[in-house]
Amino acid sequence: MPDADSARATAREAIALLTAGAGFTEHRPPPRPLPPDGPLGWSGYDAARERASARTGEEESVVYGTGVVGDRACVLLSFEFGFLGGSLGRNTGDRLAAAYELALTRRLPLLALVATGGSRMQEGMVALTQLQRVAAASTRLRAAGLPQIAVVRDPTTGGGWATVGAGADVVLALPGAQVGFAGSRVRPPDADPYAYSAEGQFAAGQVDAVVPADELAATVTQWLRALGPHEDLPAAPVPRALPTAGAGTGSTAGAGTGSAAGVGTEAASGTGSAAGGGVVAPLPGTGREAVARARDPRRPRAEAYLADYFAVRLPLHGDRSGATDPGLLCGLGLRADGQPVAYVAQCGTPTRPAGYRAAARTIRLADRLGVPVLTLVDTPGAANDAEAERAGAGAAIADTFAAIAAARVPVTTLVIGEGGSGGALALAAPDNTHVTVDSYFSVIAPELAAAILKRPPSETGATADQLRLRPQDLVDLGFALSIVG
Repeated sequence: MPDADSARATAREAIALLTAGAGFTEHRPPPRPLPPDGPLGWSGYDAARERASARTGEEESVVYGTGVVGDRACVLLSFEFGFLGGSLGRNTGDRLAAAYELALTRRLPLLALVATGGSRMQEGMVALTQLQRVAAASTRLRAAGLPQIAVVRDPTTGGGWATVGAGADVVLALPGAQVGFAGSRVRPPDADPYAYSAEGQFAAGQVDAVVPADELAATVTQWLRALGPHEDLPAAPVPRALPTAGAGTGSTAGAGTGSAAGVGTEAASGTGSAAGGGVVAPLPGTGREAVARARDPRRPRAEAYLADYFAVRLPLHGDRSGATDPGLLCGLGLRADGQPVAYVAQCGTPTRPAGYRAAARTIRLADRLGVPVLTLVDTPGAANDAEAERAGAGAAIADTFAAIAAARVPVTTLVIGEGGSGGALALAAPDNTHVTVDSYFSVIAPELAAAILKRPPSETGATADQLRLRPQDLVDLGFALSIVG
């Protein structure tokens, strides 16, 4: 195996890093000789190609074939940066198109190990149009429900980043790699270099994870297991109840959104038990208690539910539009029995437009790959500040509603805390929503409802009762199928 810390691995070293002893079978498309000095007759182009071939031992800037990563067969394509900067010419396009077609024919995932400076200028527009070929091939693979993973190496720029790299379903990057559409010689001289790095692209939500080379094989293996392809997977099981610390003590602590005036905690009859053996609080007796319980900082949050639900989690990071929302967790996970489930989980904060876009991206990816979806609802509502409006809050929420509505795979929802109006409902399955005992769901927050009705703050609790937002009310109204715990 090559040194995992090598600064710039060759195409074959990158393949060997992932396939190890499992081996790799190279494929080649039928030869198509170029005219002398290429399609443009660029003086010295043939000689440059010959030097690149002698230096690297390769005939072109891409190597492709079939291999096994971990325990998963896939099609691999790997760029040789030493061959004319890993640039894309006509023959490169032939190899890329053939790699995608091989994945399509054999119904295998495509794994791209990218290191390229972009299109090959010595072939002019003939080279540039190879990006259209790659996009078309990628689209056919996507339509067939087959996953695409890109590992972006140093450097990944230009059209190679804008097609094979950024166009993949999951984008992983090696630490310190130069990643961006603009290469180092064509960007503004005062440009911030961090924006063009793997870490900068991760911060901007364009890369799902920055993975050290010695962890890459294990990480890619888990992604291949999660992404499939799969056939007829069952719906995501409803998560089991998790106990609230000090449940049933009657405390009125408030969480990040604060406790409302007039919304206290009252004792309620009945007890419950978590599947894990912990004590679950009884059902709330009033609306005001339900709201206070949902806002109690001691109740379990999304991280606790996800940690309990999955053996392995593989985050999808960012909205692919330049933003992230740390209050919304997305990704795919593997349960203890190996079943893959996609997850979208609110963390109790107002969800921002980037969060909704990331959610829609995750749901659509899962739907295309046949992976069931789990959503965990917990938000006081969508972010409503001016920045959120400028970032397209309404359109982002609408797109999330549409992604849920169009999903062909089963979607399972558990409301684990606050169900704040449309910002929460956008992530709820219309026919498969469940609630915990320390949750509520309401058309509007009781405080806001009282304000609209011109009631004094002292009547906020009574307004909460009128809204019928308790877990048992949600079941009675037909919104929720069950109360977990």
